[in-house]
Amino acid sequence: MMRYMTSFHRRLKTLRETKQLSVSDLARLVETDERRVLSWESDNPKNRHYPDIDELMDLCLKTETPLDALLDFEDAPDAGQLELPGLAFSHDSDLSKALDALAEEIERLKPSEQEMELLRRFRKTTAENRRMIIQLLG
Repeated sequence: MMRYMTSFHRRLKTLRETKQLSVSDLARLVETDERRVLSWESDNPKNRHYPDIDELMDLCLKTETPLDALLDFEDAPDAGQLELPGLAFSHDSDLSKALDALAEEIERLKPSEQEMELLRRFRKTTAENRRMIIQLLG
């Protein structure tokens, strides 16, 4: 992740100033303290820290900023594509749309209540019964 964050400190400061947010405002948005935000924006690499993934996602969502506006995707050898199973984020896509698609995919894959009950019963039964069930379904 660090290779994508080379200019994060400058991009974050620019974003904050463009949105007319104080360090305190930004800290409240991502539910952290001001010292942490200041360390993200630090010009001195020795004092610089980076947000964790939850803070980064909050930052993007709550400021309505695409992830690629903060990260250095264009300098990466795999520029333009950050892949997750079933999803791809590209430079021109909106992160919130991708997150909505991910939520839909997760919802689609969630087992129904009936499937969950079958799984609970399957796990509670004996090994011999499990083998018989698998044979019946096979």
